[in-house]
Amino acid sequence: MAQTPSIPKGTRDYSPEVMVKRNYIFDTIKSVFKLYGYLPLETPAMENLSTLMGKYGEEGDKLLFKILNSGDFLASVTNSEVEERNIPRLTNKICEKGLRYDLTVPFARFVVQHQNEISFLFKRYQIQPVWRRRDAIASSTSVTWMSWEVILY
Repeated sequence: MAQTPSIPKGTRDYSPEVMVKRNYIFDTIKSVFKLYGYLPLETPAMENLSTLMGKYGEEGDKLLFKILNSGDFLASVTNSEVEERNIPRLTNKICEKGLRYDLTVPFARFVVQHQNEISFLFKRYQIQPVWRRRDAIASSTSVTWMSWEVILY
């Protein structure tokens, strides 16, 4: 018997009817931001774990989705390390990137990385999805949309 197609736990599909309503809401929010001189900003869904880790506290770090390195991600791992089953240490060796947990840390990274290109007063808005591991909460979704506005002087 053929397996029925499915999506990963914690995610959902959005029908065209839902997307029309959702886009209307997002477009309304964006139009208000634009009315007050805010400009859009978009950061990658993925950030380096060195940027993300430690910014949310120990509990927050556990909620990060980590992404396996491309290629032979086990090349730097020894058999004894695998047998030892020290998951945090193994994770550090095979994962260098993660999905953003919120928009604050990626925005802070953006400001530091582009500080010489940004003119202050910097008014921006950002509406993008964020991801949080929610293993303990069966009914919750892993993808959430966030909207932020910031003025930097």
